[in-house]
Amino acid sequence: MDHYFDLKLLPDPEFAATQLMSALMSKLHRGLHDLRRDDVGVSFPEIESARHHLGSHLRLHGNREALAHLLTLNWLTGMRDHVQVGEVTAVPAQVRYRLVSRVQVDSNPERLRRRLIKRHGITEEEARERIPDSAGKRTKLPFVSLRSNGSGNAFPLFIRHGDILEVAQPGTFNSYGLSSTATIPWF
Repeated sequence: MDHYFDLKLLPDPEFAATQLMSALMSKLHRGLHDLRRDDVGVSFPEIESARHHLGSHLRLHGNREALAHLLTLNWLTGMRDHVQVGEVTAVPAQVRYRLVSRVQVDSNPERLRRRLIKRHGITEEEARERIPDSAGKRTKLPFVSLRSNGSGNAFPLFIRHGDILEVAQPGTFNSYGLSSTATIPWF
């Protein structure tokens, strides 16, 4: 991960930054999926100041070849009017590192009940007793709203920026640019 480029959302009177970031992440997901690479990671440099949302700045990390190849794909189609795309640039010499990962939250008690009924053959009443409405987990993590390509269902993709580390951790990234083990340069 020796290079990066920035994508900055431009202000738009018709769309909130959260909507645009969700659309951008959806397009990025398709681009990374088409590339079939596991060495491109993402971060959101404005995360501390944005608090409960990801901000309007997305940074992609990887080697020069992977990032240049990603930029040649048409994954930004429909977003070009909403995004300022930076140049592929070398990562600064003095950086620290951070894990940017997906957090899955079972926040829908109704879905958990349906799953329990299907797997264990119990009645809806028994499932409601086991999983009350108050059982849904809550999180204050920022997220993007995405739609599953397979089922078409909408879902929140919760994103956690871990602690800042002095040493990079190796690993791979998924097609959202997130990892449970690999760190990205943080600067």
